[in-house]
Amino acid sequence: MQTFSGAIPALVTPFTRDNQVNATVVRELVDYLLGKQVNGFYLCGSTGEGAFLSVAERERVVETVAKRVNGRVPIFVHVGAAAIGDAIRLAQHARANGAAAVSSILPPVVYDQRGIVPYYQAIANAVPDVPFFPYLFGGARDAVALLRDLIHLPNLAGTKYTGPNMYELQQLVALKNSGWTIFAGMDEQLLFALMFGSTANIGSTVNLMSGAFRELHRAFHAHDYARALELQKKINRPITTWISFGFAGAFKATFQFLGFDCGEPRTPNLALPASQCDELRVALKADGFFDLAAM
Repeated sequence: MQTFSGAIPALVTPFTRDNQVNATVVRELVDYLLGKQVNGFYLCGSTGEGAFLSVAERERVVETVAKRVNGRVPIFVHVGAAAIGDAIRLAQHARANGAAAVSSILPPVVYDQRGIVPYYQAIANAVPDVPFFPYLFGGARDAVALLRDLIHLPNLAGTKYTGPNMYELQQLVALKNSGWTIFAGMDEQLLFALMFGSTANIGSTVNLMSGAFRELHRAFHAHDYARALELQKKINRPITTWISFGFAGAFKATFQFLGFDCGEPRTPNLALPASQCDELRVALKADGFFDLAAM
């Protein structure tokens, strides 16, 4: 099974002023990020606000990106949904549009933990010829135990792991010897994830600092660990600022500083108040963000 490497943006979903998917800006972002030499696109996940899009909107995002990318880099499609029928439809749509893999969060509402494995099994079985990556958050759920429960699925190809526990990540890496990719999901800990065996990262802020993440990967593989650590520290400064302003709103507002009108987040995510935009720009400049964005 194919493995993956490099820096992959969890693509933001731009919206128009009347809260529709803005396909024009989607295409502009794809072109911009391809120019930054990203290693793929992860669509309609947490950053892409997939949970707050209709099935038709999610399909439109996938179709728009797939057509624009035209096979130049792999596309990973998040298909998780509260209704398993929607998740299966989205997985099959992703396959029809040439997705390199499909992915899914845990079922959004779980009354019995025993239902998680059947949920994932139904998605994986709907597209048996497409690699499947559960999207796991480190924390209350034992990610290693869950993947062991799924290891029998022929197209299970790893996981997207968004958690700070590098010991747990290392155990995930060790579950299989080949055909296995553990995507790191915490941008602020990428270097440490690479040290513990991850080969690729999928992250929100790769949209905005893709060159910096590309160079961090290169420094790590060149064994220039001092440079890699320096880049990680620089990357973490604007991340800290976005969190302090309210991540979802500040993150999306920052695209305007780079010339992309991505609109506001969808409820329940909150927009950055217009009165704070100048303050955010000043803070990001002090963080060195614009130098990172230019890389």
